[in-house]
Amino acid sequence: MSTPVSIESPPGYSIQTQNLNLWYGDFQALREISVLIKPGIITGLIGPSGCGKTTLLRCFNRINERYGNVTTTGEITILGKNIYDRDVSLSELRKTVGMVFQRPNPLPISIYENVLFGVRVHTPRGSATRGQLDEMVESSLREVDLWDAVKDHLRKRATRLTLEQQQKLCIARLLPLKPRVILMDEPCSALDADGTARIEELLETLRQRFTVVIVTHNMAQARRATDECIFMLMGELIEHGETSQVFFNPRQEKTEMYIEGRYG
Repeated sequence: MSTPVSIESPPGYSIQTQNLNLWYGDFQALREISVLIKPGIITGLIGPSGCGKTTLLRCFNRINERYGNVTTTGEITILGKNIYDRDVSLSELRKTVGMVFQRPNPLPISIYENVLFGVRVHTPRGSATRGQLDEMVESSLREVDLWDAVKDHLRKRATRLTLEQQQKLCIARLLPLKPRVILMDEPCSALDADGTARIEELLETLRQRFTVVIVTHNMAQARRATDECIFMLMGELIEHGETSQVFFNPRQEKTEMYIEGRYG
């Protein structure tokens, strides 16, 4: 059984990939991806459908491996540790690198127990007092600006919340595990404009504590909500830079064509 590893952040970057390739069976989805992602900012992955951005995102917590028939070469270093080293525990990695999916996926249990689900799974029974658990729930819900709306309904089923509230709850569910990186795969795609705006406001607060990487098809959202963007096409990294530079002064013709809507 793998031993959990202590991961320390190197200066400057939270995530580094070097010559990363990935195949689903015989299909190569990622080609020689080398990228550096900084802490304290929101990094967006953009590009047309099928370009590899969600695959890259899912490499960062090795969740692609759940699907079987996946082959990966190259390196991914997160917080100073190559996540493909043999001593890396996938359980510990996924506590450090949390994931929020495209559609909110609260469990069909109470709001209270949703927030504590990861703690129940990853820590020994009885390791926290009732008071400590209550504090985890309140602090996590406050951090995602959900406490005031649900504090009197913590025993109600989470699936009764609005989609926006469900997505905030899914983020809150990560926080008791003390992640360092949060991955988001199209977190606003199921939300209306008001819900999207409030999730984007939440992102602005999360960036102060976490490395945030977000996949989005919404170009307006990418311009508003990210500090840097990575443009991908056909499994390759075409351009990576500050969002303003990528959108208004792209270095690559393919980037310019995509931003202008000439394909994708």
